[in-house]
Amino acid sequence: MASIDSLRMLLVEELRDLYDAEQRLTDALPKLAEASNNSELVDAFNTHLVQTQQHVKTLEHAFADLGEDAKTHTCKGKKGLISEGDDRADEDYDEPDLRDAAIIGAAQRVEHYEIAAYGTAIAHARLLGLANVVRLLETTLADEKAADRTLTDIAERVVNKEALRPGPQADTHRTTM
Repeated sequence: MASIDSLRMLLVEELRDLYDAEQRLTDALPKLAEASNNSELVDAFNTHLVQTQQHVKTLEHAFADLGEDAKTHTCKGKKGLISEGDDRADEDYDEPDLRDAAIIGAAQRVEHYEIAAYGTAIAHARLLGLANVVRLLETTLADEKAADRTLTDIAERVVNKEALRPGPQADTHRTTM
């Protein structure tokens, strides 16, 4: 990794981190869709996969605008969050809706990470007067926020309610006299 000696170089490193993160997500989303039971959730992951593939291309355009090679820098945070999501999807659940609830939580942690990372990169690009880079990144940020809202909607409207179905967990809070 090159020495970070300016805000511009910091932006380039942030974009390399995001480039790695988006590439990792293109591998992770199909696994999450396959592990999901709820059809809306499967559709949401498949839709976001198409968007994420575009995010990779958008970052390549941002690198080109900066006159930089589109290279990755291992995104340790996203790598860990994706690994956690894989673990959630692979765990043994008594009900598929519980798995879906866990997968949504893991996926939202990924989205929140991306929202923060894109917000930071946009702030730096804006300070550097890189209007086209700002525009590119803002489009992706809007997609990430929309994906998070979609996951919240599916969780609140369907999945979390289904995961709450009466079962062994329902009896754990009752007291007997």
